[in-house]
Amino acid sequence: MQRADFNYHLPEALIAQEPLAERTASRLLQVPVTGAFVHGTFTDLLTLLRPEDVLVLNDTQVIKARLRGEKDSGGRAEVLVERIVSPSQALCQVRVSKPLHAGREIRFATSSATVAAREGEFYRLTFDAPVLDVLERDGEIPLPPYVQRAPAAADLTRYQTVFARHAGAVAAPTAGLHFDTALLTNIRELGVNIARITLHVGAGTFQPLRTEDLSAHRMHGEVYAVTEEAASTINHARSRGGRVIAVGTTVVRTLESVADDTRRVHAGQGETALFITPGFSFQVVDALVTNFHLPQTTLLMLVCAFAGRERLLAAYAEAVTRGYRFFSYGDAQWLERMAGKKFGEC
Repeated sequence: MQRADFNYHLPEALIAQEPLAERTASRLLQVPVTGAFVHGTFTDLLTLLRPEDVLVLNDTQVIKARLRGEKDSGGRAEVLVERIVSPSQALCQVRVSKPLHAGREIRFATSSATVAAREGEFYRLTFDAPVLDVLERDGEIPLPPYVQRAPAAADLTRYQTVFARHAGAVAAPTAGLHFDTALLTNIRELGVNIARITLHVGAGTFQPLRTEDLSAHRMHGEVYAVTEEAASTINHARSRGGRVIAVGTTVVRTLESVADDTRRVHAGQGETALFITPGFSFQVVDALVTNFHLPQTTLLMLVCAFAGRERLLAAYAEAVTRGYRFFSYGDAQWLERMAGKKFGEC
């Protein structure tokens, strides 16, 4: 498989720059295993879910991970926290005119950080106060690079799910942005169970592959946690004939990382670098609620593995024709897993 096999044409005007006034007002494109695509609104999810299903949410919370400051030499520096590794240290992407050496200082509005080491594409920075405190005072919400505007006050809540609980993500699990508390209540009233897992989304989620051959790509790692309660809820639903509905690709990667070959989910904490491409054998997830994803990215490859590459790209083409809104603040899809298909098959 080649990177070019996961490309599609997208007019720039379809990239959503702002969230809709209401979270649940987004459109929903249904992609069943066979038959025509179905166009509707996100609240149609209530007609797709069944009693005994389990809906799995990622309850990570986006942190104000972008810092703007200057080097001790006076030049500008932009820091994007990738991962907090201790109360006062973080792995960060740092945009500067020249590479930084250990001991160099970056000053922000009310705080500073010192370069401890270079680790691959990241810098390990030591902050003069707890990292989360520094980000809360001096940071800003790290909107994706395709959102061509500065963060606004509304982004503090709208680029965050209503069920966000555990701070640590530098990008939102965007499929969850379509839910409000009323819709979640209605889902529970249907008899659908809701389970929460945590995967802290990293900035690598937006990066296109740098290699043409997929087999040469090494996935970025992300930290996850699955509680005993969540694992039990998911396994119980499956044992009673319910489906596992993942809200977002982050949930898919987490659940498939902690499942065994009997399709049971196990509780635990760790880091996953699972790279899902067509031909992957899904153990847990039966249906997926997800946004539209950037061309040639690992997220697009994952949804192609799930729903079939040709069928999924045909759905994207139809979405473009019908003027759907794309990416983080865009519309959503309901995908049903296409079992037993190999790369290139419909």
